[in-house]
Amino acid sequence: MDVSIVISTYNRCELLEPALQAMFSQTHRDLNFGILVVDNNSSDQTRPLVQSLAAQNPEKLKYLFEPKQGLSYGRNTGIANARASIIAFTDDDVRVGRDWVYQIKTAFEANPEIDFLGGKVVPRWHTAPPSWLTAAHWSPLALLDYGEERFLVDANRQLCLIGANFAFRRRAFERVGLFKTDFQRVKDGIGSLEDHEMLLRLWHANRCGLYLPELVVTAEIEPERMEKEYHRRWHAGHGRFYAALHSDEIERTKVGRIFGVPAHLYRRAFKDALGWTLGSIRNRPDVAFAHEVRLHYVGGFFRRRWQDFFSRRGSRQPIVVKSRPHD
Repeated sequence: MDVSIVISTYNRCELLEPALQAMFSQTHRDLNFGILVVDNNSSDQTRPLVQSLAAQNPEKLKYLFEPKQGLSYGRNTGIANARASIIAFTDDDVRVGRDWVYQIKTAFEANPEIDFLGGKVVPRWHTAPPSWLTAAHWSPLALLDYGEERFLVDANRQLCLIGANFAFRRRAFERVGLFKTDFQRVKDGIGSLEDHEMLLRLWHANRCGLYLPELVVTAEIEPERMEKEYHRRWHAGHGRFYAALHSDEIERTKVGRIFGVPAHLYRRAFKDALGWTLGSIRNRPDVAFAHEVRLHYVGGFFRRRWQDFFSRRGSRQPIVVKSRPHD
């Protein structure tokens, strides 16, 4: 088998079917690939849908069930059942291009030094997005576009590729391990870091990947994701996950920490609070909202770190000094 494709899904059978039909519509018929759909404890019609499609495509599609809730659990189950040396990932709300599998296979063949690759994730809008929803706010939508040039992604150029359009050689997992469950999306949780955390381990192991602009998928943008409240919640969740990650990028500080938080983040919070206020006063809602979501990020970070800091202090056992008997 050339490529094993893993899709972890939870209660999205209405989106999953067109995603699978796009998989079946690959134009290069000579490719030998298999699709593993991992049902992550869904309560909708996911199981009968996938089993029905698998009966029609027994050589291409396999249904798996993973009862442990979380995206990393689902992906890791897919990896354990994959037969190919190349394992690709996409999401249940994504439609891959008609040459998607071919692009993955040929890029790995042409670049034996790389361990992973990823490409563009572009939006499919059901309604026109609001004016404030520019490319600067694409992260909560899991969209990605780094332009039209190929480039290596490694420790010297740490740009994040995302799981909606991501592929690995099996040897990458043998080298650094599977997806960590501490940083995963669970059910409808948002702001998770499972992709970035995996990349950090690969970069630390001196492994490199490739950004492939011709590898394109389209993501369905649900109406909820075009609301500001969703973006506020995503950034707050992202901050909480970053607080747990302890990445060098955030933790590096010349001043020290206050209640477990690197001091530079307090300065950043003050600047964003000022920018939010000035943007509102000057009737610049786009500027104000950009500062506001960054405040939600540091707010989520602060809450997680403060909780950890004070819980550690509270759990310290008092030192008991036993008196010595008199001589």
